[in-house]
Amino acid sequence: MLDRELLSILCCPETRQDLAEADPAGVADLNRRIAAGAVINRAGMPVADAADGLLVRSDGRYGYLVRGDIPMMLVDEAIPLQTAEP
Repeated sequence: MLDRELLSILCCPETRQDLAEADPAGVADLNRRIAAGAVINRAGMPVADAADGLLVRSDGRYGYLVRGDIPMMLVDEAIPLQTAEP
C-alpha cells in the first residue's frame, strides 16, 4: 500500500488524470495473467515480473505497476486494462 500523501500527488504522466490503487483481488488477477504471459504493456513488450500493486487511471483504461512501493510511472510501461474503443 502506497503512502496516502504520495498517492495524493501522483497523476497519470500522459493525461494528468488522478490515480487510485487497485484492490488486492485485482492485483492478484493481474499477477495471474502476468505469470501466464498474457500481459503486454503499451510499448508492446510482455510484462514478466509480478506487481506489488497497481495504480489505475481514473478513466480505468490504463494502470501503472507498483514494485517495492515504487510506482512505475512511464507511459510505455502502462498496462492496458480495457480494450480500446474503435
